[in-house]
Amino acid sequence: MYGIEGEVQPIAETDNRLLRMLAQTPTRLVDIDEPGVLRPDWVVTKPRLVGICGSESKAVFLDYASLVEPANASDMRQNPMKNFVSTPHVMGHEVIAEVVAVGPEADGLEPGDRVALNPWLTCVTRGVSPVCPACEAGSLSQCHSFGKGAFAPGIHIGMCADVNGGFADLMPAHDSMLFKVPDHLTDEQAVFADPFAVSLHAVTRHPPKPGSKVLVYGAGALGQCAIAILRALYPTVEIMVVARFEAQRKLAETLGAHVVGHEPRLEVIERVAAWSDGVLQPSDGLPMAFPGGIDVVYDTVGAGETLEVGCRVLSAHGTLVKLGMHGAVKWEDTPVYCKEISYTGSNAFGIEEVEGVRKHGIAHFLDMVGSGRIDLTPMLTHTFRLEEWRDAFTVLADQEASGAIKVAIDSR
Repeated sequence: MYGIEGEVQPIAETDNRLLRMLAQTPTRLVDIDEPGVLRPDWVVTKPRLVGICGSESKAVFLDYASLVEPANASDMRQNPMKNFVSTPHVMGHEVIAEVVAVGPEADGLEPGDRVALNPWLTCVTRGVSPVCPACEAGSLSQCHSFGKGAFAPGIHIGMCADVNGGFADLMPAHDSMLFKVPDHLTDEQAVFADPFAVSLHAVTRHPPKPGSKVLVYGAGALGQCAIAILRALYPTVEIMVVARFEAQRKLAETLGAHVVGHEPRLEVIERVAAWSDGVLQPSDGLPMAFPGGIDVVYDTVGAGETLEVGCRVLSAHGTLVKLGMHGAVKWEDTPVYCKEISYTGSNAFGIEEVEGVRKHGIAHFLDMVGSGRIDLTPMLTHTFRLEEWRDAFTVLADQEASGAIKVAIDSR
């Protein structure tokens, strides 16, 4: 059996050009053992279509090394999330798969079922009992057991050395992690379940005011999902998105958003402020809108420069939601204090409430796609076979030329 396996290694240089990093990456296609049924209530699946997440691109491109330059070795910024990852591991967690084997205690699944993966390795999946308060409340991304139980540390499938992800011929999963995909939905419609649920978590837990204006920072998969969710659930809200590439801009406009380019930052601030009726205060550097006209900024990038722009265009008492992870950053956050902005993180997904109904974010996604309220199929721009994984990451390394938005590994 084959799998795309990654192992974290340091970079001596600070050259962050993605194609150069792809040539140096320790990621490789290797022969691994078939996983089998890992526990009695687990199953084995055969991946069909697996999206490449931004976190996997950062890992393959060694982009997590592009952090704040330390003054000396003792000042090196350490990411605490490293304690919830074990290596080497086979990546891939945006998975549509087919069940091929079922453990003796697995419930509700049969060989041949087509399923979408909820990748979180939480208490139940790890055999931890009783479950922690976070799992009990449905806050799966806050589970207390990511380093406990039957498996090595790992927040989800694709980041755990003991549970390989979907970039492999076979993938194990707990029965509770799999949602049956209705027969009338294609793999291409269903493959966005994971990124959709990430954006759903951010938007519904930090909703905009009716009739307000919001900014979506970044027009990759999370940004496009956020636009679609805002348009479906909050139709009176106006949306502007900061897009880096032409393909992203076109799709965002199709989904109903106004679009501004990502640089220079001064122009971004000026255009967002003008669109939202924000009043720019005179400044010898980047100006601040005071009062600003943006109710919520959904930052799907999470870089210092994007967070700084976001807080400068927000209204007083506005909300800055960070749902993209970029690594350690430094940024001028005085507007957070000055305008009494709520700055919050949004980590993945769990049980979400949508229009008064509480259920898993992926279940909401399948319902909304099935009813026609959401259609993200134009976001899937490229597919590659497993053995073509370098080609897949090459188009992601140069999105301006390739027009790539969501790229997937097709094992059908």
